[in-house]
Amino acid sequence: MRIPLVCLLAVLATSCVTTKTYEAKVAELDAERGQHGRDVAAAQDREKTLQANVKSLEQKLADLDAQRAKLDAERDQLRKSLDDNTALVSELKKRLEKLGQNVDKLSSERGQLAGALDDAKNRLEELRKQKAAADALASTFKQLVERLHAMIDAGKLKVVIREGRMLIALPNDVLFDSGRTDLKPDAQAALTDVAQVLGSMNDRHFLVAGHTDNVPIHTERFPSNWELSSARAIAVTRFLITHGMKPETLAAAGYGEFDPLGPNDEPDKRAQNRRIEIVLEPNLAEVPAIQGLVAGNK
Repeated sequence: MRIPLVCLLAVLATSCVTTKTYEAKVAELDAERGQHGRDVAAAQDREKTLQANVKSLEQKLADLDAQRAKLDAERDQLRKSLDDNTALVSELKKRLEKLGQNVDKLSSERGQLAGALDDAKNRLEELRKQKAAADALASTFKQLVERLHAMIDAGKLKVVIREGRMLIALPNDVLFDSGRTDLKPDAQAALTDVAQVLGSMNDRHFLVAGHTDNVPIHTERFPSNWELSSARAIAVTRFLITHGMKPETLAAAGYGEFDPLGPNDEPDKRAQNRRIEIVLEPNLAEVPAIQGLVAGNK
């Protein structure tokens, strides 16, 4: 704006212009200068505004950078936490799987232990029953021995357990003469006492078994020892019935020479094999208990 103004003054200086024209031009120039000043001021205001805006934007940018840095840090922290949590979840999963396996194993073992416990309880209950039966059988054996002790002491009979059976053994020589089935008077007295004792045992059945030695017999009545042993067993059975024992609790059998107590190679051993045995038939519950008594009498 200054260059055109100088040029204009030069023109005016060299030209013959009127004052009025000059003043008009000066006024015009002043107006233009005022406008220029205002434009400069406006430009300066815009510049200040722009600078303020730039500064504000720079501050906002700085704030954003700070926020971004903070968010990056938080992101990194969260990522680290996520990695840690992922590792923890993986570890917990492994532990849970292991625990699950252990639980399955423990459940299986628990089932096995429960089964073993049930078996043990059943065995214990069975042992209790066997003990009760053994106690009852031992009591019976003791009572029988006590009640027959006089005849036992006199050698007229024995109370024994043989091959798992409780029995009263009476020598044939005490009961019968050789080859005969008639009971001797002393035998009848002994059997009367036996009938009284056995007749009081209401829950028992008895087998009267006849036995001989191996000396053969050949008579019209007794073709062999089978017939002789059976006839003697029947004779004893009939006597017991006539002296108070119930017929339904008795049975008779003859074994001949085929169930000896020992060899028949000497007279005294043959005498032991000639006998009558009154066997106490066991109750089913007493079968295991009898085996225990057998072991105890060995």
